[in-house]
Amino acid sequence: MFIISVSEKFSSAHRLRNYNGRCENLHGHNWKVEIKISGKDLDKTGMLYDFTKLKSILKNILTELDHKYLNELPVFKKNNPTSENIAKYIYDQICSEISNSKIKIESVTVWESDNSSATFLPCKNKIL
Repeated sequence: MFIISVSEKFSSAHRLRNYNGRCENLHGHNWKVEIKISGKDLDKTGMLYDFTKLKSILKNILTELDHKYLNELPVFKKNNPTSENIAKYIYDQICSEISNSKIKIESVTVWESDNSSATFLPCKNKIL
């Protein structure tokens, strides 16, 4: 089994609804996102998946979030823009972008700081 990962960063603001604490106030983060994918077979060039393609997919998804007030985006009108929900959103977007029956998304991790992160793991490692 092979696992590869790419990471990218974006900046955005949010506030947590129904939360009693400092994070209920408008604030921003410089987020880091890491995607790990896995598979058993390499292609004819000896790669599981092209890093450049995977990074491009991630960058395109993060462009939708970068320098935005996340609470105003349709996906976060009902769901709080927590690190957990952001990780799930990115996972869902990646699933719609990658169509390769031999690749599985292992995880999407979102860091809101150097010391705090949330990881979304698909329940059954959905085959793409």
